[in-house]
Amino acid sequence: MRARKRFGQHFLEPEWVGRVVEAIAPAPADTFVEIGPGHGALTFALAPKVRRLVAVEIDRDLAPRLAERVPANVTVVRADFLHAPLGAVLGEGGVTRIAGNLPYNISTPILARLLEISGHGTAVADATVMLQREVAERLAAAPGSTDWGVLSACQQLRARVERLLTLPPGAFRPAPRVHSAVVRLTYHPPDPQVRDAALFDQMVRSIFLQRRKMLTNALAAFAAGHGRDAGAALGAAGIDGRRRPETLDLAELGRLADVFASA
Repeated sequence: MRARKRFGQHFLEPEWVGRVVEAIAPAPADTFVEIGPGHGALTFALAPKVRRLVAVEIDRDLAPRLAERVPANVTVVRADFLHAPLGAVLGEGGVTRIAGNLPYNISTPILARLLEISGHGTAVADATVMLQREVAERLAAAPGSTDWGVLSACQQLRARVERLLTLPPGAFRPAPRVHSAVVRLTYHPPDPQVRDAALFDQMVRSIFLQRRKMLTNALAAFAAGHGRDAGAALGAAGIDGRRRPETLDLAELGRLADVFASA
């Protein structure tokens, strides 16, 4: 079957499957959810190495064809992972691991969904996923770098990010125009601990929309929306308002968010 553009399909070539499975590092007692199994290249390699595998496929033609061929410990669910009922995907009890070749066009919403359902590592332990290399670089970025921003700060607050493998365009069929990377996200409670994680995310999104401005100006709209003065909030957090948003590390962002959470 031909790849469908609307689903962002790029199927992993067989010669790369072993290297990706090695990066995932499955164990016999593991329960996995695979996002976007496609023709099942990764599915059939993972299945003998794990206790249970749930493959979530949005394509109404691919899903039934895959379901006809999988071994007994694999369940194929025809659904959009972004909106699939968690009971149908994660099952009852235990900790799930995630694997998948994420469509480039919706990789960021899927990463956000994984954070939402992770339960800080109690429901989803980790996710090992293939992403566009540029997205992987943003995920793993350090404070002060050009890639440090909303994605890296919000994900790194709740997950340890490891880049495991780089894949060339030829690792997929059809070949994308960009390189890809395999990344593992290991979920944990917010570190640093913050009083309101949702407010932290809102603040980070707001100030990074104006990353070229000084913090006092970048924070002004968010502060006004919470009945606070930006300069006073920065002072309470011990942060120089002349700095730029991208220079703040997680500890500083957490202190600043807590100032608003305590108002």
